[in-house]
Order: sequence, then C-alpha cells, then structure tokens
Amino acid sequence: MALYAELHRHLGGSVVPRILWGYFERHSNELVKNFQNYQEFEEFYTKPRNTLEEYLELHTLVESVQTVETLPYFIYRLVRGAYIFENLAYLELRYTPYLRTPEHLSQSERIDKMAEIVDVVGKASKVPEYPIVTSQILCMHSRLPYEVNKAIVDLAAQNRQYVCAVDVAGGDSAYSERMDEWKKLYEYALSVGLNTTGHLYETEAGCHPELLPYLMRIGHGIQIPLLTPDLLKDVAKRGQCLEVCPTTYIKTGTLQDIRQLKLVFERCFDAGVDIAICTDNAGLHNVRLPFEYENLLTYDIIGFEMLQACQDAAFRHAFAWPYGGERPAQLLNGLLHPQPQKAVMANR
Repeated sequence: MALYAELHRHLGGSVVPRILWGYFERHSNELVKNFQNYQEFEEFYTKPRNTLEEYLELHTLVESVQTVETLPYFIYRLVRGAYIFENLAYLELRYTPYLRTPEHLSQSERIDKMAEIVDVVGKASKVPEYPIVTSQILCMHSRLPYEVNKAIVDLAAQNRQYVCAVDVAGGDSAYSERMDEWKKLYEYALSVGLNTTGHLYETEAGCHPELLPYLMRIGHGIQIPLLTPDLLKDVAKRGQCLEVCPTTYIKTGTLQDIRQLKLVFERCFDAGVDIAICTDNAGLHNVRLPFEYENLLTYDIIGFEMLQACQDAAFRHAFAWPYGGERPAQLLNGLLHPQPQKAVMANR
C-alpha cells in the first residue's frame, strides 16, 4: 500500500460537508434553516467561487464553530478520514489560532487563549488507532494586526512539540500595503529557527518577489512558472518547493481549466524546482489527495514518473517527518528485506 504526505491542508477547509452538516444539525439550528436539505448545503459549500476573496469567506463558516470544545470532534474525524481513505502517513494542518478564540474577548485576551488552541489541536491530532505523523503550521493573517501576527510567531516558537512552521494566509492581494511588516515577521521567525512557508504567487495579485527569499516552501506559487518563469532559477537554487493544490485554482476562479497546470509542472521540472501535490481545503472541495493525483494523470498534466517525483518531494520537504527524506515504502522495505550483517572477526 502506498502512503502519502500532505503538506498544505487548512484546518478550516478540511471538514467534509457531511461531518459539518451533522454538527450543524445537532448544535446550530439557525445555520441548518438556511438550507432545505443536505444536498442543497453540499452544493453551496463545495461549488466554485468567482474569486479567491469570495472563496475565503467560506472559512469563516467553519472557524466560527471550531472552538476549544469542538476541535477534538472535528480533528478526530479528519485524522480518521485521512488515514482510512487517503493513506496518509504525514499531515501538516495549518490554521490561524487567533480565529478559534472567542470573539467577545479583547485582543490581548484572545492572544492569551491561542496557546490553549494549539495544545488542543496537538493532543487531538494524536490518535493511536490512526497512526499518522502530524504537525501544525500556524498562519499569520493578512487581515490581523501586527501585534497578533507577532504573537502567532512567538507561539509557534514556544510550541515546537506541536508546531513545525509559520505561514501567512488570508488573501494575497492584501500583502502589498504591509510588506515591511511581513518581512520583519519572517526575519524574526527565521531568527528563532522556525520553518517558513507562505501563500504567495497563488493569484496574479499575489506576486511579491520580495518575500520569496524568506520562504523555505511556497504555498501554491503557480504564478511563478506561469507569469515569471525567470524566477524559477533562484527558486531552485534556494531549494524551495511549491505546494500545488490543483482543485483550488478551479474553485477560486484562478484558472479556468485544470490543464493550465501542465505548463506549471513542465517548467518547474525543467528548472529543477520540486512540487508537492496537496489538497488545500479537502472538505470545501469534497476531494481527497489520491483524487488530486488521479485527476492530474487523467488530464495528462503529469505522468506516473512525475507523480512519483512529486510524492517523493512531499516527504523530502515535510517539516516534521522524522525519517529524513525516506518515504514509508523505503522504511518498510528496510524492515522486510534487511541487509545481511557482515561477520566481524574478534581480535585475538
């Protein structure tokens, strides 16, 4: 059985429609009343949006119900599905902890509450019957003030047993006006030894080359090979990996046809830039990671050798995978076919 690594999955967008609807039925009658039945809800929840901004509004629907009390419920079902239906051996979950704290509290009180969120997510992700290596990426947010984003970086640095990196999310069109802040925050993250990734070059509005040197991986990054392929040489030199999430670009209206990704893969492979194939928001899309693989193969965007290379890259660039660049299959082969020990003559 093949085992996979998922490097780009949002906690908010990971809840599949059926699980979310079941929760609403039991606890949020007001939300259920907006829909005649489950089918209508699923269609609303998973349909394509016109822009990334419109698409991101859906996250608020889930963030509002992912609290300290409910996170274990959602995460258990997430991990169970990832293990049983996706064959995941490794999963990085990313989210903004501030947005899981009570809205009625003051900013400072919400900042203080973030540590509890990280602890709850960390403990809930360790499910003995579904042995997946999990870690968290804490997302700074383009709509949050500098003080909150700085506190998120501090929190990541203080919780390395659960947190493997920091990210910036919330819509890349809002980065420009605060570029000095993002540079300062990433410089600080790197100075305290944190791994870094960031939502960048996802859309044409998110092309900010000045942030690229601060990132170890690039969240999406598809506009680099599409619009500025001359940057690929430096991306390869820095050893950065693109976290490409195929279904996302159709759901957000960023691409009109998934086959546009063929040029992304070809130019990256030609330049020696690694790609990890990811789901981004598996629940919002109602897809799982093997479907992303199959879809790329079906549309002749990649071949099996390229798929294998992308799967290898995912483990190689995984921030918290404890076995170096080795995939689970390699580890199993080592157990099943151990190298014979050479006889050692004792010195006489």
